[in-house]
Amino acid sequence: MVSPESVSWFVVVPDEELPRSLLARLRERASNVVSYPSGRPWLLGSWRPEQMARAQAGERLLAVAGTSSATAAGLTARLKGVRTVADLEEALRGLAGSFHVAACLDGYGYVRGSASGARRLYRSRVEGVTVCADRARTLAWLTGGELDTAQLAARLTASYLPHPLAGDAMWTGVDSIRPGDALHLRPDGTSSAAAWWQPPPAEMPLAEGAGHLREALRAAVALRVRARRTLAADLSGGMDSTSLCFLAAEAGASLVTATLHWNTPGNQDHHYAQYAADRLPGITALRFTSAQLPTCFTGLDQRHEPLEEPAAVLRDRARQQHVARALRERGAVLRLSGHGGDHAVIPPASYLHALARRSPHTALRQLAGFKARDRWTMKDSARMLLSTPDYPAWLAGTARRTQTADSAQKPELWGARPVLPIWASAQAREQFAALLDTAATHAQPLAHDPGRHAWIQQMREAGRVAGLLNDAGAVDGLAIDSPLCDDTVQDACLAVRPQEAGHPWSYKPLLAAAMETLVPAPLLHRTTKDHCGPDWHHGLKTHRRPLAHWADTSHLVAAGLADEALLRRALLSPGLNAGGAPALENTLGTEEWLRDLTHHPTPHYLAHHPARERSVDTAAH
Repeated sequence: MVSPESVSWFVVVPDEELPRSLLARLRERASNVVSYPSGRPWLLGSWRPEQMARAQAGERLLAVAGTSSATAAGLTARLKGVRTVADLEEALRGLAGSFHVAACLDGYGYVRGSASGARRLYRSRVEGVTVCADRARTLAWLTGGELDTAQLAARLTASYLPHPLAGDAMWTGVDSIRPGDALHLRPDGTSSAAAWWQPPPAEMPLAEGAGHLREALRAAVALRVRARRTLAADLSGGMDSTSLCFLAAEAGASLVTATLHWNTPGNQDHHYAQYAADRLPGITALRFTSAQLPTCFTGLDQRHEPLEEPAAVLRDRARQQHVARALRERGAVLRLSGHGGDHAVIPPASYLHALARRSPHTALRQLAGFKARDRWTMKDSARMLLSTPDYPAWLAGTARRTQTADSAQKPELWGARPVLPIWASAQAREQFAALLDTAATHAQPLAHDPGRHAWIQQMREAGRVAGLLNDAGAVDGLAIDSPLCDDTVQDACLAVRPQEAGHPWSYKPLLAAAMETLVPAPLLHRTTKDHCGPDWHHGLKTHRRPLAHWADTSHLVAAGLADEALLRRALLSPGLNAGGAPALENTLGTEEWLRDLTHHPTPHYLAHHPARERSVDTAAH
């Protein structure tokens, strides 16, 4: 059973007399209430004391919620210089971590999540009142919002969704505030979203940028390392998780590491992980072979507390629960993950488009490298350099090609083109195309340079998944933090010239330069990357019976989003699936999420009634 206290949540309400029923529902579930100077509630929810720092200066209130370097004293000092909302972000500059910000400045409210999307924000009108929350499920519970089947259809795509669709709420009547935007709440009850974050100029040479990334990562990891606290960390043998382990050891962490030894011929991950473990002082190194772990896709018949949206966690859920138990038994209270490294430190190859206009010789040379490495055709290579970028037109074109089998395999200027699997129904295709067409009428790219847009977008995808991983870990009893998805870390990456951060002749040159002398050279110069393909296929074969039951009782089929016969063939004969593992895993994740939601219609953190445990406070601390 999930402990309600394992999942934090909050809502922000305006400083006005709220409808009695709305206030009663929130007060009944909230174990923490922070008040305005008027005495009316401002923040309601559930969080541990270390998860929120607060300050007050006269009528001005400020709160930072999540994992951050903020302290009450530090925020009080920062708040002294804040007079308007325009001053707020400058005052918060330099805070490390992953967090939400909420403020009230003389009647004007301000709330935002993280630029990476790891901390998200949603808004709804509830009984005539604008309420914002860190969880869409909270607002869906308050409004009685229905599932949006178009959003379900979108989650079947084999790749991540393009901006601005990524991270949209799964319920009608719940609006997602885009990462990098803040919600401004005016005294008259109206609200609007506006950008608070802008990407830094991509002007730093590699050597300078690597130093900035090293310091950002060092601060992000040190923040998670607290005195007399045992920390768990993944040690896959890859560069991302290995770098975090060495940074944690440098910060003095009592470290327990977990290495999974996949049953893949020629697998080298565990050799590199062992090499790293031998050079990490004082750690407890755990290694799990495939034979010691549940098979992939174990637990199809078990229902879990749903996450904020569907996620492809089903394959590894039972395995990760097994690992989390072993880590907890050795005292771990938090688990570090290298998730997000691929997204943050490797810019998409579409940076070549802008580079060709600044430095044609360098662009052509690097294009030749990508063409040889990734087997691009001459036509696709030329298109990468010569296309006229137009993001709305790209989205509109995507809407007409939602089931073109090879479109996701070609280099794309604006990022991966989303493709629905062959078993998606005509209704699913129509609804997804309508989402794309609507977005194309008003969407603006995240940057005018297609490569920069794609880099920011893939970082935000990493952040979105990091938030889901954290929740999934918390449900299993060991929250997962992804320091590579902190805003300061991603900003440090974006500040580096992309042609130096991600050229085709070296693997993760930016991270390698940042970790030089801290991580042993053989680990930084590794050129291979392993996979779990045999374990994946073995899991599908082992669990054919429950998969057949899912095919016969599919919630996706019942919703009109999947063709029953084609879905059954995909589940029982995965080798015939032209879309590969991502398409099937996203479909299984969406099917699982629907089943879990049917079993747990009310979020468990809201089913709890902590009336006797409530902490009521003003924003001053």
